Amino acid sequence: MKRISIYLFLTFLCVFGIKANDSKSPVDYVNPLVGTQSKHSLSNGNTYPAIAMPWGMNFWMPQTGKMGDGWSYSYDADKIRGFKQTHQPSPWINDYGQFSIMPTTGKPIFNENERASWFSHKAEVANPYYYRVYLADYDVVTEFAPSERAVMFRFTFPESNNSFVTIDAFDKGSYVKVIPEENKIIGYTTKNSGGVPDNFKNYFVIIFDKPFTYVSAVADNKILEKQTEAKADHSGAIIGFSTKKGEKVHARIASSFISPEQAELNLKELGNNDFETVKANGKKTWNEVLGKIDVEDNNIDNLRTFYSCLYRSLLFPRKFHEVDANGKIIHYSPYNGQILPGYMFTDTGFWDTFRSLFPFLNLMYPSINTQMQEGLVNTYKESGFLPEWASPGHRDCMVGNNSASVVADAYLKGLRGYDIETLYKALLHGAENVHPKVGSTGRLGHEFYNKLGYVPYNVGINESAARTLEYAYNDWTIYKLGKELNRPEKEIQVFAKRAMNYKNLFDHETKLMRGRNEDGTFQSPFNPLKWGDAFTEGNSWHYTWSVFHDPQGLINLMGGKKEFNTMMDSVFIMPPLFDDSYYGTVIHEIREMQIMNMGQYAHGNQPIQHMVYLYNYSGEPWKAQYWTREIMDKLYSATPDGYCGDEDNGQTSAWYVFSALGFYTVCPGTDEYVLGSPLFKKVTLHLENGKQVIINAPNNNKDNIYISSMTVNGQPYSKNYLTHEQLLNGAVIDYKMSSTPNKERGTEVNDFPYSFSKDEKF
Repeated sequence: MKRISIYLFLTFLCVFGIKANDSKSPVDYVNPLVGTQSKHSLSNGNTYPAIAMPWGMNFWMPQTGKMGDGWSYSYDADKIRGFKQTHQPSPWINDYGQFSIMPTTGKPIFNENERASWFSHKAEVANPYYYRVYLADYDVVTEFAPSERAVMFRFTFPESNNSFVTIDAFDKGSYVKVIPEENKIIGYTTKNSGGVPDNFKNYFVIIFDKPFTYVSAVADNKILEKQTEAKADHSGAIIGFSTKKGEKVHARIASSFISPEQAELNLKELGNNDFETVKANGKKTWNEVLGKIDVEDNNIDNLRTFYSCLYRSLLFPRKFHEVDANGKIIHYSPYNGQILPGYMFTDTGFWDTFRSLFPFLNLMYPSINTQMQEGLVNTYKESGFLPEWASPGHRDCMVGNNSASVVADAYLKGLRGYDIETLYKALLHGAENVHPKVGSTGRLGHEFYNKLGYVPYNVGINESAARTLEYAYNDWTIYKLGKELNRPEKEIQVFAKRAMNYKNLFDHETKLMRGRNEDGTFQSPFNPLKWGDAFTEGNSWHYTWSVFHDPQGLINLMGGKKEFNTMMDSVFIMPPLFDDSYYGTVIHEIREMQIMNMGQYAHGNQPIQHMVYLYNYSGEPWKAQYWTREIMDKLYSATPDGYCGDEDNGQTSAWYVFSALGFYTVCPGTDEYVLGSPLFKKVTLHLENGKQVIINAPNNNKDNIYISSMTVNGQPYSKNYLTHEQLLNGAVIDYKMSSTPNKERGTEVNDFPYSFSKDEKF
């Protein structure tokens, strides 16, 4: 009888599913090691375990790579060199304001190679709010738990008269001072990879709960016994004490970009809390933020992947502001070096994140993006431009003027309470100018673009076709925002006209986008498989679909829906051939496309990530349903190799989060979320306005990937999109899933999502 009861109970769980937080909280599903099995030649995410608070100013991580190496943590590494405060958004941009701390025993060691200790993932615990690892060479367990601007370490030492902690302030100019009578170490680091004013410093303070019996300063790798201060290219310090077996030593650490005094203020984030309380507070914070999306399903692998991607979507852009002694928000400006009032965020590239990361914030976390918009106002006031890639200031990276999308989508989605007039002024300025020192900020080639309707291929401006396509979309977002702000018709019609500039690059012979010379002739010879050149980290097969605002216009150029769908199908049918001659080597983005066995589809990079959703505009929505599930199932997992290319500051993760919900933002600036295939049996979105969106697909499984029918608030629904207003008002969306496609649903023109040339007359 007992056996039968157990059998029935297990059957019940399998049939009806397990709610994500019945046995675990959302953060328990997160694996911060996803994407860390990466290297220069092949990215499985190019991430590191970011132990941090959501959007926190400082992240902490175990450091396996050498000082200055962008791959600062690799899953395949055997040794840890230290535990680093990091602000790195990607290995290609690298880090700034970093320093590290490392416990050792035996003798004082500073050299990072000599002090490195063997470790094993079997003795490693990584959660977003807590990290623990065993350093085998020293018999020391290291743990740490952060707040937004501070962190607490706990070292468990063996019995030793020679237990040490090394503080490494890194090279390129640093300072460290030990204050033994206060068990304190202060200092600063200036190490960076660009984007900072001349007076940039990250000031830190470290306070231990155990008196020092050994002190030395370090200057340029030379250990200075009994000295307490060092200012050099590469400074550091080593402190020591005698420990009993199992003795726990705590270090409380905070930093500031403003001043040493502000670092001390930031240390107050830890209060008088002990380690377990700091850890518990961090877990609570993450659960509150992750818990905005409540998933119910019996596929634990999908739950782990979903919440790991959600965690990655909530890290960047990071806070770069601090709270002064009067409780006021202030920041060190990475643009002019001054201490100024107000919010500042950084470490994101809009070329990546305009696509779905920022729209995701607008839907689920609008209050934080409202602060980010305030930060953009300050960026414009302090530098004369909105950022395109910030880390911490303007960085020369990627193409496009996609700050226009980030600003417009937020306001058009209803965010308020910030100076939108200044941001609109900033968009107008950025559309007609380029930063004098940072070519990726503003619009490089705007003179040609405004005169000819495209950036020419043969005038010495690389990636000209990619720039043209993105500028055209950016112009559409400016037009939409200007219209919402009741700007003069004459002013906004300029941008409406330029929004159609994508047509100037369409080659009717190949049905693809193609570089075009100043005299109007197309680039020749033309190889649509050539990466780079006229395009950015992709080829013509990837960028041709970058007409976010007017898919119907692109369909018309290709000759109609049938031809359009054939071209879409061809992306997956073609072999993964490529021409790498522009780069002179196989860059990692090319390799990642080649090895995925999905033809020319290159999900590991951003330009094509929206493409499969375009079937909703061309009468074959079931293909969007098939391919979104195929991509989620094949290219994502909660493992160290869980991405198929660079994660890129939450964008590739936000694609998965949106897609798992069953829809995606093809065109930020519209109010539409274009349908794919929901992944889970039930999801509840807890919106900030107090409303809920409930997404039900009870017969969902690996076979039932197609939408047979759906209702919204109990009414039959045939459209291939949901609107922002529908979701914001609260909604119950019910899907009936099937293993075979319904080729009748969503095929009428009235069911198709927005296209500029179809839905608006201008």
